[in-house]
Amino acid sequence: MVLDMSPIARKPSAVRLATSDALRQLPPRRPEPARVEGDVRWELVDVDRYEVREGEVVLGYVDVVGAVFVALSGPWYSAAVELRQTLRFDEAIQTLRSTRRH
Repeated sequence: MVLDMSPIARKPSAVRLATSDALRQLPPRRPEPARVEGDVRWELVDVDRYEVREGEVVLGYVDVVGAVFVALSGPWYSAAVELRQTLRFDEAIQTLRSTRRH
């Protein structure tokens, strides 16, 4: 079976162009590696999941869902609680750090 798109469907629409421009402006999905001298470190533990630690204490996890970073608080992923969704990885880390101090 062969599908032939009409010439109108092949042309990029204004919505499609605007969407692609917006996607190019999003922050990168992969964060910079944690600094060696930093007190908070993160490690990729699954395809799109980072474990965040402060020293030896697990603060929580950051899931990468599309262009969104989801901050989950708790030492075990299966029981972690979602705190925030953000477009910036550093904001997700700050969210987890702020819950540790309270």
